[in-house]
Amino acid sequence: MISYRATVPADLDRVTAWIVTEPVGWIPADRYLAELAEDMYRPEWTWIAEVGDRVVGRALWWGPRGSAHPVALDCLDVDPAMGDRTAIAAELITAALAGFPQPVQYAIKAAGGWRDDPATSVAVGWRRAAAQAAGLTREVERLQFEWAPADGVPPATGVLRFAEASDEEFLAVFTRIAEGSLDAQTRANLAAKGVDATAREEMDFYLRAPGKREWWRIAYTHEGEVAGMAIPSATPYNVNVGYLGVVPEFRGRGYVDEVLAEITRAHAANGELRVTATTDVGNAPMVAAFGRAGYRNTEIRINLSNDLQP
Repeated sequence: MISYRATVPADLDRVTAWIVTEPVGWIPADRYLAELAEDMYRPEWTWIAEVGDRVVGRALWWGPRGSAHPVALDCLDVDPAMGDRTAIAAELITAALAGFPQPVQYAIKAAGGWRDDPATSVAVGWRRAAAQAAGLTREVERLQFEWAPADGVPPATGVLRFAEASDEEFLAVFTRIAEGSLDAQTRANLAAKGVDATAREEMDFYLRAPGKREWWRIAYTHEGEVAGMAIPSATPYNVNVGYLGVVPEFRGRGYVDEVLAEITRAHAANGELRVTATTDVGNAPMVAAFGRAGYRNTEIRINLSNDLQP
């Protein structure tokens, strides 16, 4: 009989001994222990499936320091010898979700072209099916990009002027950029909450992020009209592109390249050696902009969540 439970400190050695052998992203022992010390992994957020005293499944949930609840499932695996890994993994997720009142997401990380590689397709497939069976039914596939100085620092062209601004001014631009957005999360939020709440939540997210508020810039045309904004930001692990956008009336003029270049230059000026970025597979203009800017696609993330439906 299989049992499912959150761990206690005495389980630590068994949790960290687990190794994932399939071609998907997973959390090794050194990273788990480092972030356990930072309170981003916790015993009560770490769930295991057991048969007797043998661990046959593991689910590592992550949350930012100080969070009351986890926000993401970082690693999911079931012993291949158990047979129906999908069913066991679904039960493992479901057991954990019963104690997590806020929406969560699970990002399955794989190499590009994962559908064409049999081993990767199988590894993604049973995890994806388990998450959906447990209620993480909203799916968005996203591309992860990376930039390094060797990819070239884009020069300032002077097409747009970038300047600091107040929170109120940034909130107004968040509101304008949300209109017609191709980002799946923004579109879902707009449908459920409206533009004002969506803009406020997006801005609050970046205010809470590890990036510095003084990095933010609004983009202006030579005539002084607001064209968009550039928000270099960071995660707990590295700096990233954060948020960028062009207001509706100026889309289609190539300004997205200028805004992305401003973010890249800001991080390069700070001596950063690695900048990451993500965008939805369906956001073709943004995907193309990253390519033009020298950003390399390093992986695909299949994000499954139980939050708002689009």
